[in-house]
Amino acid sequence: MVDSFLGLHPIVQALIATCFTWLMTALGAAVVFLVRDVGRRLLDTMLGFAGGVMIAASYWALLAPAIEMSDGLGVPVWFPAAAGFLLGAAVLRLIDRLLPHLHLGLPIEEAEGVSTSWRRSTLLVMAITLHNIPEGLAVGVAFGAAAMGGGTAGIATAIALALGMGLQNFPEGLAVSVPLRREGLSRFRSFWYGQLSGIVEPVAGVLGAAAVMGSRAIMPYALGFAAGAMIFVVIEEVIPESQTGGNADLATLGAIVGFVVMMILDTAFHL
Repeated sequence: MVDSFLGLHPIVQALIATCFTWLMTALGAAVVFLVRDVGRRLLDTMLGFAGGVMIAASYWALLAPAIEMSDGLGVPVWFPAAAGFLLGAAVLRLIDRLLPHLHLGLPIEEAEGVSTSWRRSTLLVMAITLHNIPEGLAVGVAFGAAAMGGGTAGIATAIALALGMGLQNFPEGLAVSVPLRREGLSRFRSFWYGQLSGIVEPVAGVLGAAAVMGSRAIMPYALGFAAGAMIFVVIEEVIPESQTGGNADLATLGAIVGFVVMMILDTAFHL
C-alpha cells in the first residue's frame, strides 16, 4: 500500500494527504455526536497542542528543507526561506484583514475582517478555516518539493507533516462543532460546519503541490511561504485563543507537547 502511494503523482499524493487532514477535522467535529459540551480546560489544552505542532512543523518540515534546497541557487542560503516566510505572513495578514471571522469565546461585536451580516456560527467557522488554509498549503508544497528533488527524505518529511497536521486538526474540528452545539445548533449542523472548516485543505494542498512542480528554484521560497503563513496563524489566532479561557498553563503545556510530538514524527520518519 505504501509503495502504491509513493508511485502516485505528487499532486495526487498531496490530495490524498490533505483529504486525511480534512478527515481528522471531521472526526474532531464528530465528537459533538457523543457529548454536548467539552470543558474549556480541555479545549484550550488541545488548541495549545495544535499550535505546538504547527510551530514545529514550520521549522522541521518547511524552513529547514528550504534552507537545504537553497544551496547552489546563487543567493545566500537563508534568503529564499526568509523571503518566502515574510511573504507568507504578509499574505495571511491580508486575508486576516479581509476575511470576516470570529475568535472562540468572543462576542460577535469583536468579529474581524470586513463588515458583514454573517451569523455568529458562520464567523466561527471562518476563523478555523483561516487556520486550515496554510496547513493544506504546507502539506501540498511538501509533497511537490519532495517530487522535485527531495528524494526519500523529502517524502518522509511530507508524510510526517501530513500526520502532524492531521493530529492537530482533531482539536480544531472540535473547536468549531462544540461551541456551535453550545449555542443551540443541532448536532448534525454543528458537525457539518465543523468538518466544513477543513474542506479548504485539499484545495490548498493541490494548489501548493502544483505551484512548485514547475521549477526547482521556486521550492525553497514556497516552503518558506507556507511556514510564514502557518506561524502567522499560530501567533495571531491559535495561541491567543488557547490563552484567553483562564487556562494559560495547560495551553502552554499542550503547545510544548505538540511541538515535541511533531519533532519526533519528523525525526522518526527519517530513520
